[in-house]
Amino acid sequence: MPAPLNLRRVFAGKRVLITGGLGFIGSNLARRLLALGARVAVVDNLMPEYGGNRRNLAGVAGRMRVHVADVRDWPRLPELVRGQDYLFNLAGQTSHMDSMTDPQTDLDINCRAQLAILEACRQHNPSIRIVFASTRQIYGRPDYLPVDESHPLRPVDVNGINKIAGESFHLLYSRVHGIAATALRLTNTIGPRMRIKDARQTFVGVWVRRLLEGQPIEVWGGEQWRDFTYVDDAVDAFLLSAARPEAVGAVFNLGGPPPVTLRRLAELLVELNGRGEFVVRACPGERKKIDIGDYYADDRLIRKKLGWRHKTNLRAALAQTLEFYRRELKHYV
Repeated sequence: MPAPLNLRRVFAGKRVLITGGLGFIGSNLARRLLALGARVAVVDNLMPEYGGNRRNLAGVAGRMRVHVADVRDWPRLPELVRGQDYLFNLAGQTSHMDSMTDPQTDLDINCRAQLAILEACRQHNPSIRIVFASTRQIYGRPDYLPVDESHPLRPVDVNGINKIAGESFHLLYSRVHGIAATALRLTNTIGPRMRIKDARQTFVGVWVRRLLEGQPIEVWGGEQWRDFTYVDDAVDAFLLSAARPEAVGAVFNLGGPPPVTLRRLAELLVELNGRGEFVVRACPGERKKIDIGDYYADDRLIRKKLGWRHKTNLRAALAQTLEFYRRELKHYV
């Protein structure tokens, strides 16, 4: 286990760029970096289907630079990356179903744009430190549980294939061009500021919204196992990955507290909310084709190499999420 880091010493006064910075994880990361004394800039296209929301930076937006821009606008990338010390690259298309119905857009965002970002860094800021948001979706249907970083990569949808490409570009540029990059394979990240208007980002968001609006939760299947990472713990992982030299060129799984079935997750949400109900339904046909079944991560590598650990158990994560949306629901629906 490595010695603890003083993250304020690492990031205070440093210039940090976050792509997807008005989204769920990006905005929580931006807030933490501001608290650490970093000079933060965020990039987001604010397109309705991709999760960016100005409310996510309410109260702090005036303390950072906010660029409303699209990572597919390649000519703008050099000016954005030039002079930055760190890049947290979270811009992406996250909907698995959208990737199947509109694969070209998924390719543009999760593959072509990622290569363009790296080329901009290579040509205009090769000393930048990058952490890329990858996904457990690249594993596909697990051969064994928990899933470690050596598991075969067999995506079940277009999104997973393009995310493999995006991750691979980052690791290639790290090996060949010396652009220090790390990839974090995220599992189901939950918490304040996640998208709740639909399931493009996480089904948990839809469950939270329906529960607070007095509607029943729809649980598809119910017996699938999943693990969940609270957003503050995910932010810790991004910061440690950027700060520790041991992370350069590496990939790490993120996990969470012990996994639960989807049925148990629904029960916990209803219990914590104090009211509500859920119904279990068969998984719809189109969704079933790309469902991965059971999944939970083996996150021992990031614990050992970077000293990361989750600090928030599932009950606390859900309780804090519900409390946030009781106050903020009108800004997210």
